[in-house]
Amino acid sequence: MNASSRIPGFYKLDPDSRFRKIVEVSGLPAEHLHALRHTAAGMASIADRMIENAIGTIAIPLGVAANFLIDGRDHLVPMATEEPSVVAAASNAALVARERGGFHTSSMAPVMIAQVQVLDVADPQAARLRLLEARDELLALANAQDPLLVELGGGARDIDVRLVESTDFRAVVLHLQVDVRDAMGANAVNTMAEALAPRIAAIARGRSLLRILSNKADLRLVRVRAVFDADKLGGEAVVDGIVDAYRFAAADPYRAATHNKGIMNGISAVVLATGNDTRAIEAGAHCHACRDGRYTSLSHFEKDADGHLVGSLELPLALGLVGGATRTHPTAQAAVKLLGVRSANQLAEITAAVGLAQNTAALRALATEGIQRGHMSLHARNVAVAAGAAEHEVEALAARLVADGHVRQDRAQQLLAELRAGA
Repeated sequence: MNASSRIPGFYKLDPDSRFRKIVEVSGLPAEHLHALRHTAAGMASIADRMIENAIGTIAIPLGVAANFLIDGRDHLVPMATEEPSVVAAASNAALVARERGGFHTSSMAPVMIAQVQVLDVADPQAARLRLLEARDELLALANAQDPLLVELGGGARDIDVRLVESTDFRAVVLHLQVDVRDAMGANAVNTMAEALAPRIAAIARGRSLLRILSNKADLRLVRVRAVFDADKLGGEAVVDGIVDAYRFAAADPYRAATHNKGIMNGISAVVLATGNDTRAIEAGAHCHACRDGRYTSLSHFEKDADGHLVGSLELPLALGLVGGATRTHPTAQAAVKLLGVRSANQLAEITAAVGLAQNTAALRALATEGIQRGHMSLHARNVAVAAGAAEHEVEALAARLVADGHVRQDRAQQLLAELRAGA
């Protein structure tokens, strides 16, 4: 860098001026950073409203998964991801599931939890009971913060009080349970928690500190199941292989981490495409995976009496259709329209179905040809581009890489030189 990263008034500049400033400060030629300014038409001003210090946008490939039959309705599912094979794998597994009725889902009410932490309480056991006695008062105060939510059928529903202790820490923690309807809910529950904190501290006779939602959304679970036809999967041996692969993930956290990442490949792609919070969803999912004290598989696989594979998945999915990027980003708006969803719960149910399909496809690949064959055939195109192949050379070079069995950039450059020499 040529200068300090301390840039007074940087946030006050428009995106074009910010870009010129980072070129100046970084000391890099403008052409080296020009890609940072690539934005779709009209997106520069939207990005500037969405986040701080915006200078541009980054485009993530947006694909559409086909073949999804969910609760008797067909859906085309938008998926935003940079990883090859994800969209194709989900579509293929959904096609297999169609043979036996597709995906079947259920979900809990869209209830989020706000936590209010109270410290310095002399009598925590009694404080817990005092707070529970004040339930009706606290719920009324919470609902007064958002009359529109109450009018729409949502609002504060209940409270719970926990005593959280460790060797050097003790707190009384009130959980406010709020039905947030079609919102993700962070703004609603945080506003309520802020308003309740002084009264909660007074009742508990302590000092309130944190007052914020929890992304452990275990009152907002989504469940999906599907039967995958044994013949369509490849036969009995493939079904048994998938079940054995699942058992490995259920027993071993090292395998479970990668197994669950495969689920999230599908889920996070739908979450991102619809403008929802991928970090909140991923945090909640992985927390749910260790709810019994050890990290394990989020999904379950078994073989039914007819020899078909039965897959199921349960996890928290706090998704919204109102507020945030879902309402401000035009691509997210279009993705929601394509899905044709009527509620946040339905969006969550579709998203869970994609996660189960993705997981099934990955396990099928692992139990048969191995994950690399299909994945690398798609990855090879990226490697070909990175090696400098022109558009008309990409497919031929990718095919050579796959046949060669070494999908690496150095090998791609060697093969590209051979292709050009023989042209």
